[in-house]
Amino acid sequence: MNFELRILQSEHTVQFKEDMQIAFQQSAVEGFGAINEQILPESHIDRSLNAEGSVAYEAVVGGELVGGAIVVIDKKTQHNYLDFLYVKNGIQSKGIGQAIWKAIEKLHPETNVWETCTPYFEKRNIHFYVNKCGFHIVEFFNKWHKDPNDSDDIPMGDYFEGMFRFEKKMK
Repeated sequence: MNFELRILQSEHTVQFKEDMQIAFQQSAVEGFGAINEQILPESHIDRSLNAEGSVAYEAVVGGELVGGAIVVIDKKTQHNYLDFLYVKNGIQSKGIGQAIWKAIEKLHPETNVWETCTPYFEKRNIHFYVNKCGFHIVEFFNKWHKDPNDSDDIPMGDYFEGMFRFEKKMK
């Protein structure tokens, strides 16, 4: 595989967002069947892209955009956050997600702790983060245990019943 992870080029941003939205939507459809609401609004992606310390990466194989990720780097604490990681719909299970993650770890060797979250219904993601990337589930956010970092202005939709929080200690 001729894999390359590089900083998201501005001319690819629209395609990057669309591919990410399609991938997230398809995962929800696989979990719940037909869904009328958009699972990942563009405003959520924009919020991540514009966060302090945000770095967006595009994954390219053979010149084609095949996925990407957005990480938020805290240079002071090196407790960094994987905000989004996606593989383009239709080409999952070919090692691209794992290649993205390994490349991110190499690009940020100073990281002490990586953190990420995924919805409770994303069995494929849970398997990926725990069994392929070495994360550990450390918390489960739900209606009885709210995420203290979530704001109420971000509706989660009727499908939302909880999120797993993962950590990976590097040092």
